[in-house]
Amino acid sequence: MERIGLGLDGVRAAQRGRSAEARALFEALWEALGERDVFHRCVLAHYLADLQDDPAAELEWDRRALAAADSLTAERAQTYESALQVRAFYPSLYLNLASDHLKLGEPDLAREQLERAVRSLDALPEDVYSAGIRTAVDELRQRLR
Repeated sequence: MERIGLGLDGVRAAQRGRSAEARALFEALWEALGERDVFHRCVLAHYLADLQDDPAAELEWDRRALAAADSLTAERAQTYESALQVRAFYPSLYLNLASDHLKLGEPDLAREQLERAVRSLDALPEDVYSAGIRTAVDELRQRLR
């Protein structure tokens, strides 16, 4: 229950624009989850990246999200949602890494990550969320030309 409370409090703080508070709550939740809960660590790191003020810190959290996804099995992910496919996480994860590298003035690394995102787009279903990812990939591709 403590972990659920931390998560809910973190979401509320983020929704209210209190990024520092949300970061602190989510970082406490990160520690409480431990190394074995890679599904939740992946999701949490993905959110924590978006709450960072420093692009280097954002990159580090996005790398943590990717590392968690890399160690996540389909069976583990499907304990939460039977249709969930881990490979569908990758377009967004790579897109975020590409964006991070661009913010840090590293366009070649951004292009590498964006290419990974493009190669993984086939894992996405046809839905509104996936359309948003595809649009963001296209927009970043235009910025990197």
